[in-house]
Amino acid sequence: MSIDDSLPTDLASAHALIIAQRQALSAAEQRATAAESEAQYRALLIEKLKFTIRKLRHDRFGQSSERGALLDQLELQLADLEADAAQADSAAQMVAAAASEKMMVQSFERRRPARRPLPEHLPRERIVYPAPSACPCCGGTTLRKIGEDVTETLELVPRQWKVVQHVREKFSCRACEAISQPPAPSHPIARGRAGPKLLAHILFSKYGLHLPLNRQSTTYAREGVDLDVSTLADWVGAAAATLMPLVTEIRTHVFAAERIHADDTTVPVLAKGKTRTGRLWTYVRDDRPFAGPGPPAAVFFYSRDRGGEHPQQHLAGFAGLMQADAYAGFNRLYEAARKPGPIVEAACWAHARRKFFDLARLNQAPIASEAVARIDALFAIEREINGLAPSRRVDVRTERSRPLVVALETWLRFSFKSVDDKPLILHVAPARISTVSRYDTGVSKRFRQAGKNVVLSRAALPIGTLPLIQSRRRRNRSENALHWWHSAPRT
Repeated sequence: MSIDDSLPTDLASAHALIIAQRQALSAAEQRATAAESEAQYRALLIEKLKFTIRKLRHDRFGQSSERGALLDQLELQLADLEADAAQADSAAQMVAAAASEKMMVQSFERRRPARRPLPEHLPRERIVYPAPSACPCCGGTTLRKIGEDVTETLELVPRQWKVVQHVREKFSCRACEAISQPPAPSHPIARGRAGPKLLAHILFSKYGLHLPLNRQSTTYAREGVDLDVSTLADWVGAAAATLMPLVTEIRTHVFAAERIHADDTTVPVLAKGKTRTGRLWTYVRDDRPFAGPGPPAAVFFYSRDRGGEHPQQHLAGFAGLMQADAYAGFNRLYEAARKPGPIVEAACWAHARRKFFDLARLNQAPIASEAVARIDALFAIEREINGLAPSRRVDVRTERSRPLVVALETWLRFSFKSVDDKPLILHVAPARISTVSRYDTGVSKRFRQAGKNVVLSRAALPIGTLPLIQSRRRRNRSENALHWWHSAPRT
């Protein structure tokens, strides 16, 4: 039977056939649309999981065991999604990979790593090898120097221990038999046998190099000097007590500033059988951006948790401008009824930029990259006016920075409404838009009129090398006081 014979011969049958074909076509289109939506959903979910995994791998803080378990679960889920997506794609395209195909790998020439020159500030010791007295070719003795080849090697001179004897000679007067003697020298620790250089080395090793006292004791014993851990702990505690007046002066100097920077970070703390997470609060005074006369300094405080009562206690006597992140624990500091006065909040551009930067670097998101570029334009202006007088800085910000901020806020609001993949920026854009919108408020205006710098980099806070604090409080609580202070050199 031919195709023409299968077609209906009457109008009603033809009408019914057309309706059936349309229904079948509509059902096929719905299935195709559903499959396409499912594929898009899987692709977005895969990208989101990849971003989350990269973010967790990049994250420096948090319990390693919890982070490792979460990473394992996410990687398993990502592997299943990618397998399902690959299977669906293969089924849709009906293309099977040929197992016999060979992959061609082009050969390449391995480049030798470039060698850095040795530090120029290190002293040089020349070892000149004796030259031949006669020509090795003809035996002639009339040789003259035409140059030299110098090969540098880095060498280490092991440290040497020594005992310094402080000798105070006694003298007797022949006339009156009186005995005289020079006064005893001043030592960092009363009745201590540790010199200032040794104390400085022990403190730096503990707090700067994160070497616990037990490991230092073992190292010193290998070098022939037996120093018990209890002795080292006593020296550290006594040195901390000796330095407390300096800590107080630095603290007074920082909180006497018109404006400060505030931030906190996690710090691992040794506990019995485990490591728990404490908090290190940092308050920085830096008047250099607006040509202030005060030297920069930072003061540290330690707490067991991140409760809001800690910054309230630290800043009990401070009133002025404070540049910080959007931590809710700071909110009570901004209340108008606070004594001795309210602290004026200055939103931090570095914190506003950070989430966009992480999103752009880990996920190559074009909107996040554009946000970073726009904020970097503001940072470039700040670098130009860094160190100028307050009045000049206000003029430049009003003329050049303010239009960029207004345009940035408008663009952020438009981009957030029009973006399709909202889950990836849902936790970034709203808070950053709120931060940007504060630029035109009275708080920001006072901040700009005071000639302050709106750029706060994480590098401005000297918390890159954080110590591993011992929780053994029975060993002189004062030894931990050294964690809480730091002063930058005068400029």
